[in-house]
Amino acid sequence: MAGMLQPQIILLKEGTDTSQGKAQLVSNINACTAVADVVRTTLGPRGMDKLIHDDKGNVTISNDGATIMKLLDIVHPAAKILVDIAKSQDSEVGDGTTTVVLLAGEFLKEAKPFVEDGVHPQNLIRSYRTASYLAIERIKQLASSIEGKSLEEKKELLANCAATTLSSKLIGGEKVFFSKMVVDAVIAIGDEDRLNMIGIKKVAGGNMRDSFLVKGVAFKKTFSYAGFEQQPKKFLNPKILILNIELELKSEKENAEIRLSDPSQYQSIVDAEWNIIYDKLDKCVQSGAKVVLSRLAIGDLATQYFADRDIFCAGRVAEEDLQRVAAATGGTVQTSINDVIDEVLGTCECFEEKQVGNERFNIFSGCPSGRTATIVLRGGADQFIEEAERSLHDAIMIVRRALKNSTVVPGGGAIDMELSRYLRDKAREIAGRSQFFINSYAKALEVIPRQLCDNAGFDATDMLNKLRQKHSTGEGAPYGVDINTGGIADSYANFVWEPAVVKINAINAATEAACLVLSVDETVKNPKNLGIYSGFLVFCWSPLDTDYNA
Repeated sequence: MAGMLQPQIILLKEGTDTSQGKAQLVSNINACTAVADVVRTTLGPRGMDKLIHDDKGNVTISNDGATIMKLLDIVHPAAKILVDIAKSQDSEVGDGTTTVVLLAGEFLKEAKPFVEDGVHPQNLIRSYRTASYLAIERIKQLASSIEGKSLEEKKELLANCAATTLSSKLIGGEKVFFSKMVVDAVIAIGDEDRLNMIGIKKVAGGNMRDSFLVKGVAFKKTFSYAGFEQQPKKFLNPKILILNIELELKSEKENAEIRLSDPSQYQSIVDAEWNIIYDKLDKCVQSGAKVVLSRLAIGDLATQYFADRDIFCAGRVAEEDLQRVAAATGGTVQTSINDVIDEVLGTCECFEEKQVGNERFNIFSGCPSGRTATIVLRGGADQFIEEAERSLHDAIMIVRRALKNSTVVPGGGAIDMELSRYLRDKAREIAGRSQFFINSYAKALEVIPRQLCDNAGFDATDMLNKLRQKHSTGEGAPYGVDINTGGIADSYANFVWEPAVVKINAINAATEAACLVLSVDETVKNPKNLGIYSGFLVFCWSPLDTDYNA
């Protein structure tokens, strides 16, 4: 009897919530499926947008998967994995964020019946990884290279990739206009890896077609003092001096102490302050620069001084813009005005200040280094311009990836259907239960064409049957959903292309996320800490108490 009454062993703090076993795994799968359902309707050219407003009153309208996932503020620990893979897809390739979330959700949805039937999750994980490897190898076989083509041909191919990305965005109606602009911007920066070398400036007003590309640098006019309007606003082949110092008359700090033996010495101290600033300004003029930019303030004295000598100046220029000007013009940011030589000065073919809507822009064009570009975006509502900027970011990332990896695959669900067919055929060669699991993986891949049809209002069942029949012939690999006609069409012929790296990354990330969720069999939630006095508040004492033995 004594052996049966074992003392209870307490490992975890009181209030710790633990859940484990099959029920816990199914709960995690349901949470991930619910998250995938949120972004499901945003997929494709006919995808809907989501309007999200936070507790501060900020409103965001977007159909970008990564943006929506960031703003959803998901608290479920397993569902947060989908947020992470959407972010990684966005940072790695820029597009396919909705695709990766949908695929991960669908992989888990297909795994759920097996888990409920008692299949060990490790068997599923092993089969999913095998299927992922087979799918990626098949993508590499089907991909077409754009290497060895002329610059014009390459531009056209890249524009088609950008147009495919933009077709599902809010600015999809002007995808041809913007895709050419994006390709020109990416080619302008060449092999430069820093994405911030392509600046996007937003100006409310006008319509989308008023947007333009500057093959150089453009930034909004900075704060200016009196005398600024007297300065010239246009120069041809000017020398540009880029500074990181203040050109302002500085008085001594309030707590500075100067002891004088003679009152007449005070004037010499005041004169010294003026001499210091005039010495700096003289050296700027002697350098031969016609445009002076500084990250710090250029005061009213300096502004008037430069205006009298036909020199343009701008102070408090943003760090990012200053670095882009330096990269484009070949100049170097100076932290001292002493010994400025010609080698540190930048130059460009044309500098001008130009009115864009209600804003004035300083524009540097015809830069010798040419490793930067600026897109000036126009549009009506602020939310619209914000979404247009996010859309262009995705398109820029896609074009950069296509340039570096130089292989493309057909879009419109064509590659997904082909992978599904290929995996079903491969599954028949595998003995054992893995055949079922790889078949379920293949079925999950069909979610992309099915959702494209649902979002466009077509009959998904009928469309998938047509695609299955076409792909089974062996010559239907490039055939996908034709959103315009409601039928199936050759995606290559319709110029619906996407870089192979997008699909490879999406399948990799979605499979890893699904395997991670399947490998979790217990969740432990620690109780909230009650603060530094937790455990010490044993009783409350009052000065009126007299009976301390109670």
